[in-house]
Amino acid sequence: MIGRLTGHVVAQGDDGTCTIDVQGVGYEVTVPLGTVGRAHREPDGRAVLRVHTVVREDAFLLYGFASTEDREAFRVLLSVSSIGPKTAVAILSALPAAELREAITRKELARLTSISGVGRKTAERILLELPDKIGALPVAPTTTAARLPPGTAAKAKLLEGALANMGFRPAEVERAVEAVRDRIPAAELSDLVREALAFAGR
Repeated sequence: MIGRLTGHVVAQGDDGTCTIDVQGVGYEVTVPLGTVGRAHREPDGRAVLRVHTVVREDAFLLYGFASTEDREAFRVLLSVSSIGPKTAVAILSALPAAELREAITRKELARLTSISGVGRKTAERILLELPDKIGALPVAPTTTAARLPPGTAAKAKLLEGALANMGFRPAEVERAVEAVRDRIPAAELSDLVREALAFAGR
């Protein structure tokens, strides 16, 4: 089984797949929205994805995640009988691991049913079956802002707040902030917002 891939992301599809080149071999991986932007980068630019492998008689499928916590959340979601990989990826596209834990802990049914592909019955099963299993997941997400030096982090948080107020989902906000992180120390906030908007809706 493949548990981790480190390589250059050479393609991203609108269907949630990306191709990561690992020493000349291209692996097609299905990822939640925002995963590539949040993934750890090696000094040479290679992305690190934590991988869950599904082996079937007719397919060998890879699902990639920015963190071990997101991968574990994916596995926890699969333990719900009505949730398959496609729905689990959709859930984590809207709610990365820490936010999923928060939604379950607070029993936010509406937050879950707002996700495409998650009906009321599925959301109720999540709230019923997962509170104990979700306990190992982190309480708060590690955002780009949290990984930056204090002075730069303050501006990054303002950027996150501005994008969130525009209605972008947390995963979209994180992807956009990560995309412009090198510009954060020198650029004006208004310029950062404009540049980040080019990435937030992708």
